[in-house]
Amino acid sequence: MRCHIVRMLRAQRRHTSFHTPGHKRPGADITELPYSDDLSDPTGVIAAAQADAARILGSDGSFFLTDGSTSGVFSMLYALRLRGCRRICVPTYAHKSVFHACEALGLDPVLLAQESAQGYPAQPGQRALEEGLAQADALLLTSPDYYGFFAPLRQARALCDAQGKPLAADGAHGAHLHFTSAYAGRYADLWVDGVHKSLPALTQGAVVSARGAWVAPLQEAVGYFRTSSPSYPILASVEYAVKYPRNLAVERAAEKAKRALGALANDDWTKIVLPFGASADAAEAYLERHGVYPEFNDGNYLMFYLSPASRVGDVRKLVRLTRGLHREPVCAAPALAGRAAGEVAEVSPEEAVGRTCARACGIVPPCVPLIAAGEVVTAQKAARLKGARHTFGLRDGRIAVYREQ
Repeated sequence: MRCHIVRMLRAQRRHTSFHTPGHKRPGADITELPYSDDLSDPTGVIAAAQADAARILGSDGSFFLTDGSTSGVFSMLYALRLRGCRRICVPTYAHKSVFHACEALGLDPVLLAQESAQGYPAQPGQRALEEGLAQADALLLTSPDYYGFFAPLRQARALCDAQGKPLAADGAHGAHLHFTSAYAGRYADLWVDGVHKSLPALTQGAVVSARGAWVAPLQEAVGYFRTSSPSYPILASVEYAVKYPRNLAVERAAEKAKRALGALANDDWTKIVLPFGASADAAEAYLERHGVYPEFNDGNYLMFYLSPASRVGDVRKLVRLTRGLHREPVCAAPALAGRAAGEVAEVSPEEAVGRTCARACGIVPPCVPLIAAGEVVTAQKAARLKGARHTFGLRDGRIAVYREQ
């Protein structure tokens, strides 16, 4: 496996730094030098690394990001805007960056109807796709989602082709799928891979890609949203991660563990999702005492995130520790529609119960809405937000709701 950026960094000459960064210690963390190439206008090792990534990912143009998938989401949506798209059909439970980008870029999100299945958001169905796309200029889907389910990408591709509209994909949690037919890049016109999430890259390492006529607007877009001071260690790790080999042994161990533990029968081997219901907090605390930290606890499920760099022994340890833990039924309360208009007030979680949410809010991770804007706040979800360690969409622990009239 030849990694161009790593080779460049290893061959670096010792020198005295009169350039950024301010720590003044030449090494992997450098700036644009005569031999290090320039991410904003690559002609050397970065250009070669991005060309290799495009070949591996099946794109006509791939661009490395050191600002995470969020930068890629903003870039994709700006590229769509450059080509005249103003109404973007997106799932209600898309990542918060999708809604932030729509707001910042003046785009109108057309929300896909999504139902809850056993306490987690389900991927949209065929009818929802048809109805949503008919009202929009483009479609953006999340695949895989945080619970390990794939979007109906084949059907979405056919619908977009029939209506002459582009398909974008937030594949932030699916970079490891490029070996398979489930990979979002096989269907989308534009897509982002958060390689640091499911491949062995440093945090914030990502790639955004496009096909055909979408390469040019995407390249223009990344120039707006990508940092002008990229981290070379992150760039090197992105190239390394994209070229990392498949690990069939850990894939098989993960699927075996799912069956042994009664995990959700999801599509993605990297996400082991265990139902604990009201015992989720106790189970999480027990595991943390034994040095095991799940990716997230949504109050119903604990999700354990694997990658090709995971070890089979660690998967077995997870089975050993969790197999006998007490579980309770998951709470699958459906979302309730509310009135999405009027003046906004910020109230405590207890005061928000029964009122309509005015600003999407949720737990970090997974950074998807626990309560979507326009949804009635339930006692269970209010309590979950109040007890969560990290949240988004709240201000000083208060939920934005529409004022009662």
